[in-house]
Amino acid sequence: MDILDGAGQMAPADFLDLLRTRRLLAIIRGRDPEASFRTACALVEEGVDVLEVSLTGAGALDVIARVRAELGTGVVLGAGTVLTTADADAAVAAGAGFAVTPAMGDGALRAVELGVPTLVGAMTPTEVWHAVTVGATAVKIFPASAGGPGYLSALRDPFPAVPLVPVGGVRADQVGPYLDAGAVAVGVGSPLVGDAPHGGDLAALRDRARAFLEAVKP
Repeated sequence: MDILDGAGQMAPADFLDLLRTRRLLAIIRGRDPEASFRTACALVEEGVDVLEVSLTGAGALDVIARVRAELGTGVVLGAGTVLTTADADAAVAAGAGFAVTPAMGDGALRAVELGVPTLVGAMTPTEVWHAVTVGATAVKIFPASAGGPGYLSALRDPFPAVPLVPVGGVRADQVGPYLDAGAVAVGVGSPLVGDAPHGGDLAALRDRARAFLEAVKP
């Protein structure tokens, strides 16, 4: 990917363009670091190349570093659940090229300060606007399952220019409705990765990856 530099970094505007093109962000949160690494490799092999590794997963920083070393610029790799300044610093040092947060906090502010693309978590209109004002590249609507595509569509009315990414319980059959409601992309964890990051079935993971890739096609 020529939009990535040698360290796997890209400008926020380029990352947003990539999200609009790929329309799928896979979220890995595993109890087994080796399985999380294998999950990342399998996803990229299937064509899902925008990955978030949650810092609440086992050995997450090591997983990020290993995926970055193994796949290089063949993956757009970020860190999720970035809560603190230390989280943001450690994630970028490990090789994360973007940051995702569940809510506004010091981790979001630090990631923006570091210049990495940042998806800031929000749910209410006030939170969405707060995320925008601190420099979020896009706003993660979380948990998306609480409101569904209809809620995201309602948020688009006051915020037509704000890039929104629903995350949390997004199933393959909901991808189309979310994109039709105005999402620039969807973020998907367990409905996509299943038990693969815990040592589960990689063949089933590959099948789900193909289903989600089909679902995000224009």
